Amino acid sequence: MKTKRLLILSDGKPGHVNQSIACAKYLGYEYDLKMVSFKQTGRKALSYLLDRIGVYSDNLFTADLQPGEYGAVVSTGSGTYYANRTLAKQLNCRSVAVMLPKSYRLDFDLIIAQQHDNPPPLANIVSVPINLSYIEPQGLVTPHAADRYIALIIGGDSRHAQMDGALLKQQITKILTLFPEHKVWMTTSPRTPESVERMLRQFSFSRAVYYSQEPINPIPDYLQYCEYIFLTADSTSMVSEAVSFGRSYVEILLAPQSLPEKSKLNRLIRILAAKNCLHLFDGTCAACRNKISLADIFNRQIIEKFESERV
Repeated sequence: MKTKRLLILSDGKPGHVNQSIACAKYLGYEYDLKMVSFKQTGRKALSYLLDRIGVYSDNLFTADLQPGEYGAVVSTGSGTYYANRTLAKQLNCRSVAVMLPKSYRLDFDLIIAQQHDNPPPLANIVSVPINLSYIEPQGLVTPHAADRYIALIIGGDSRHAQMDGALLKQQITKILTLFPEHKVWMTTSPRTPESVERMLRQFSFSRAVYYSQEPINPIPDYLQYCEYIFLTADSTSMVSEAVSFGRSYVEILLAPQSLPEKSKLNRLIRILAAKNCLHLFDGTCAACRNKISLADIFNRQIIEKFESERV
C-alpha cells in the first residue's frame, strides 16, 4: 500500500460511520473522516445508473476534501458508495465498501459484507457474521469487586417494529426476580420512546443511564463487567456489539418473531442463536456467550486481501 492512511466517507449516520472506523482500526490504519452527500434529490438514483455504465462524476455529491495520499477510500451506507468509487479513482487508491452495496456494481476492490445480507460468493467479498464494531470501554461505570452485575440495554422503535412497552415491563419484572442478588445496570438509547422511559423509571436500578438526559454510551463497560446482558431486538449494531466483546451471556428481549421474517435483524438473530452467541429470552436464561472475534476475522481473511497488490 502507498500509505497507512485511509479516507473514510461519512453519511452522518453513527451506525455506518462506526463500522468504517472499526474497519480502519482492525486494519491498523490511521484515517481522515469526511462528510459526503448527494447535492440534490434524485442524484442518488442517477448514481445507480451512472455506476452501471461506469461513469463517475464528482458533480453528483459534495465532499469537503483536502489534498492527501490514501491507501484506500472506505465507507458504509448507500449514501457513500458512489462517492467512494469516484474518489478512489481520482486518488488512484483502493475502494472498500462495508456492508453489501446493493444497487451498485459489486466490483469494489474489497467488500466486507454481513452474512445476513446474503452476499454472493465473489473473490472480492469477505462475508462476516456481524456488523463491524471496535469496542473500547470508557470507565463510565465502576463495579465493586464483591458484587455481581447484569445489564439491560434498551433500544427503541425502528423500521423493523415498534417497541412493546407492556411486554418489556413484564420481561424486566421477570428478570429482576431471576437475579435478586445482582446489581442491575440499565441504559436507554437515542431511539427510546418517552413512554418507555417513564415505564423504566418505575424500577430501581443500581445505575440507570437515560440517554435523553445523560447522552453517554456505557454499553462497552456493561459488556466488560456484566454476567448477563439483556438486549432489546431492534438494532443489528447493538446485537453485534454484544456478541463480539466481553464474557457476558447475551439474552434478547421482546419478541423477534414479531419482526418481518425476511428482515436482516431477524436473520442476524437466528444466525447468532444457532452459533450459541445469544438466547431469545423466554422467562428463562441460557448460557450463551460464544463470542465472534472480529480481530481474528481480519487477521485470517481481510488484512492480507486488503494489502495484496490487487484484490
